[in-house]
Amino acid sequence: MPTEAIDRERKYLEPDLDANVEYLNQLVGVDESFDMVCRRLHYAGKDLALYFVDGLVKDGLMNRVMDHLAKLKQGELSVREIQRLLQTHIAYLEVNAEKELHKIVDSLLSGPLVLLIDGETEAIIIDARTYPARNPQEPDTERVVRGARDGFTETFVFNTALTRRRIRDPNLRFEYLRAGARSKTDICLAYIKDIANPDLIELLRHELQKVEIDGLPMAEKTIEELVFKNHWNPYPMIRYTERPDVAAIHLLEGHVLIYVDTSPSVMITPTTFFHHLQHAEEYRQKPVVGAYLRWIRLFAILASVIVPPLWMALVLHPAIVPSGLRFIVPDNLGKIHLFWQLLFAELGIDVLRMAAIHTPSPLATAMGLVAAVILGQIAVETGFFIKQVVFYIAIAAVGNYATPSYEFALANRLIRLGLLVITALFGIFQLGVVGFVLGMVLWIVLLARTRSLEVPYLWPLWPFNGKALLQVLMRTPILWNKKRPPALQPVDSSRK
Repeated sequence: MPTEAIDRERKYLEPDLDANVEYLNQLVGVDESFDMVCRRLHYAGKDLALYFVDGLVKDGLMNRVMDHLAKLKQGELSVREIQRLLQTHIAYLEVNAEKELHKIVDSLLSGPLVLLIDGETEAIIIDARTYPARNPQEPDTERVVRGARDGFTETFVFNTALTRRRIRDPNLRFEYLRAGARSKTDICLAYIKDIANPDLIELLRHELQKVEIDGLPMAEKTIEELVFKNHWNPYPMIRYTERPDVAAIHLLEGHVLIYVDTSPSVMITPTTFFHHLQHAEEYRQKPVVGAYLRWIRLFAILASVIVPPLWMALVLHPAIVPSGLRFIVPDNLGKIHLFWQLLFAELGIDVLRMAAIHTPSPLATAMGLVAAVILGQIAVETGFFIKQVVFYIAIAAVGNYATPSYEFALANRLIRLGLLVITALFGIFQLGVVGFVLGMVLWIVLLARTRSLEVPYLWPLWPFNGKALLQVLMRTPILWNKKRPPALQPVDSSRK
């Protein structure tokens, strides 16, 4: 029987405990699911029923509840006894009474204990849940040489606590929401009330509340698709982070964060092109060192997108290559057209990446060496690739791996493939360079037309903001950053 049937058949508990137990047992499948437990109890002359999900409750606290109930004397569980139980007998703070059946079922399936008493039309809900969870540890994709080693986990409350530990501001808000008709997934909006733009908060709240889907098994990725859309634009509209310190920095800037239960990734909104180029390591070093690291990373990312198609354009039209760069044009282009060599090499890199993900860790290094050395060497010796192709694809691969945002790196890979295709098509008419330039123009237009929650994706480059662009490109000292990003339209723009 679907959960929605509660509203159509029964909305509230009845005084008859047996009728309530029969209804709830059928609804949540007590006799069908081994982990859904209903214990019939008898204390102080009253029949009781205790519901819980095995594996989601604290055994010690459940035993304490039973001990308190066992001490009650005959007749002490009167009609009004629920309130007295809440105030005196059940020594636990997170406890409340509820009479609506659908709220009782939602609470039960989330993990708390549900206690029913014969003759009562309210249930006692005791939040004694505990979720299976791993310890906070440094995320693999956002490692730093120096700095905090904790990271978000799949447990919702752990993540909010890690953030609260870093920002002890009474204006920090974690606004609770829920989505998924069947999954009932916990979500929260995190923001600092006197900093974040109220219109941005209301927009995200409205979008999350109107989410209509049966469940969110992919957690934050499902939310991203439903709320931010832009399905055919490869560039991410939000930034993910698994680091509490990165989340705290963005909250202080005026961003609004979205936490989704069962996901270790927190969504930062809104974001721009340049958000995906920054890394926590830059802020763990001196400003001049951080600026150097940022420029090296930016150069590597741009090289990964531009160098392979540009090289192909020049090779396909060698007459325009300056004499000082003639060495980049190989004497022998191989037996296969250069475009197909680059395309097969690109696809080969992606296959290796997927193989590394699915290979057990002790074997991943050996697999990488075999693929890179043996396959690459044999491909060159047999004439499938020329040596220069391996070199330029390696530049692209290293640049991708230097990108802090995994989603951003995947988008750049698709853009690079698009540039290769356009360059090759124009190369048929000896206009490879024209094709490359056209592809670059289309790429810039795509970025310029992209907006993340009404914030231009290329801000502060377009629309131009000199001071903000300097902070983005140079990793300026902290004392210089006295203003929050104006693109966010924060309530309090000063960072004093």
